[in-house]
Order: sequence, then structure tokens, then C-alpha cells
Amino acid sequence: MWEARSASFWRAVFAEFFGTLFYVLFGLGASLRWVIGPINVLLVALAFGLVAATMVQCLGRVSGAHLNPAVTVAFLLGSQLSLFRAVFYVAAQLLGGVAGAAVLYGITPVALRGNLALNTMHPSLNVGQATIVEIFLTLQFVLCIFATYDERQNGRMGHMALAVGLSLTLGHLFGIYYTGAGMNPSSILCPCCHHPQLHQPLGKVYWVGPILGGVIGGSLYDFILVPRMRGVSERLSILKGEQQAEVSAPPEPPEEPVELTTEAL
Repeated sequence: MWEARSASFWRAVFAEFFGTLFYVLFGLGASLRWVIGPINVLLVALAFGLVAATMVQCLGRVSGAHLNPAVTVAFLLGSQLSLFRAVFYVAAQLLGGVAGAAVLYGITPVALRGNLALNTMHPSLNVGQATIVEIFLTLQFVLCIFATYDERQNGRMGHMALAVGLSLTLGHLFGIYYTGAGMNPSSILCPCCHHPQLHQPLGKVYWVGPILGGVIGGSLYDFILVPRMRGVSERLSILKGEQQAEVSAPPEPPEEPVELTTEAL
């Protein structure tokens, strides 16, 4: 519990709340149907991608800018943060999602409240198909996050915020027509109040799918693609909060060749 005595820990928890609030406010705000007609998929996908990239840029150094319980659970299972921190992160994310949706509800005209283009499953899909879609959407997103957040990459994989934003945009471009591209349980919590469909067992698609996708994506990267050599005791120690997850030292860049010169006689 030593983390609770640290000011940086509470700043990180607040960052998760604050960042998720903005994520839900801007993402779902761009998903409102203001006019009758087909949804502008590109507009919605870019809105979610841009707000995610913005929050990663602003809050990445504070909390890691998870902004998503599926991401936090994936990092937890990879022993990259303690269980104590993960619980507070998820609580902050869910509260941030509710707060963001509440702000959106308050500033939106009455006639448009609850008129979201997202979080609706295509009627021709069954629960199993929808869950698989959500698994793959979140899997690629978490895989991208693990790769771009990996300190061992030494910045060689491109700009972190841009990569995360593009990955989220990709997920929405593919998934909106299938499931509304949930990908984040914190953005589903409050809209459930306005979507009777999400009160039914179908609503579990938007929780089970992203969590499973996050777990698979994180495990695939951390245990198979780029495994972290940690023993069981070390992983348990990190999960218990007895020690921080050690940051691997990035590889040293190759030294420039030294050119030997001789002075002219």
C-alpha cells in the first residue's frame, strides 16, 4: 500500500479519471446523430482517435493514459503494475466515463439525448459474432499500446500518441457497422442508461469482448512476441506492490566510428 502515500499515485489516478472523461465526452459527442441519415464513420473514427492521441500526449507521462479498463487489465496480467494501482485505475476510468457522459447529457439538446450512433450491434449479428469482433478490435489496439509503450523499443517505433490514435481510429473504421466499436467498457457504462439493448445479455458483449481482447493482445506481446524475462516471484512481487515494475534499460545506440587522423608534418 506504499503507493497510496505517494502524491504521484493520486495524480495518476486523477489523470485516468480526467482523461477518460474527455475521451467519452468528445468521442460520444462526435457520435450523436444531429441529422437524419447515415452515420459519418470517418468523422466518428477520427474523433475517437484524435481524443485518444491528445490524452496520451497530455497524460502519458502521468499515468500511462490507459483510459480503458481492458488496457489496465492487460497491463496487470503482464505484471506491469500492481493490483492496488489497477483497481484504482479501473475505478477512476469508470467514474470518468460516467462523468463524461453526464457532461455530454447536460449540454446536449433534449431531442438528441441518447441518440448515439455507437454502441448498437447490427441486427444480423449474434452475440458470439459480436463478441469476436470486439475481441479483435481491442486485441489490435492493446497490441499497439504494448508495442509503443515498451521502454525496450527505445523510441524506434514512432510517435506514441500518433500510433495509439491511429490504432483506435482503425478499430472504429472497421467495427462501427458491426458493433459500434465499443473497445472500452468505460464508454459503455453510462450509455447503457439510454440504450435498452445494452441492458440485455447483448450488453455483455461490450464488456467481455474488450476485456478478452485486451488480455489476449497483452499476453501475445508480453509472453510470445517480445517476452519479458521475469520469474514468478518477481511478477508476484510487482502485483502485490512490493516493488515497482522495473524499466528495462534501452539498448545503447551504436557508437560512431572514430576516425584516426595524423597531423601533417
